Amino acid sequence: QVQLVESGGGLVQAGGSLTLSCAASGRTFSNYAMGWFRQVPGKQRSFVATISNLGATPFYAGSVKGRFTIARDNTKNTLYLYMNDLKPEDTAVYYCAARSVPTIGVRTDLYDYWGQGIQVTVSS
Repeated sequence: QVQLVESGGGLVQAGGSLTLSCAASGRTFSNYAMGWFRQVPGKQRSFVATISNLGATPFYAGSVKGRFTIARDNTKNTLYLYMNDLKPEDTAVYYCAARSVPTIGVRTDLYDYWGQGIQVTVSS
């Protein structure tokens, strides 16, 4: 079992920056590939970024590529999402997720554990 807790969300103006963190506990963090997803009311949860178990092969949704960076620190059991040049359309609840294999994934059904989510609101 893996427990995931997001932090760092909040309200920011368009063009601003935020950093999300996801603290993991319960199992060996470095065994898991990780991902960030987001969801707005009335829509399905959508892929944002993913990273392999040792921090290689980051992959991004086209809408965030060049603005967001996913990273992890396996010594701290923590996943990060650095978000720059934020836009109002980035407003959503953001979730971190872990999958029980080392390789990246872009679909929600590939992930075994989820955090509770954290709100990010970007004002225009």
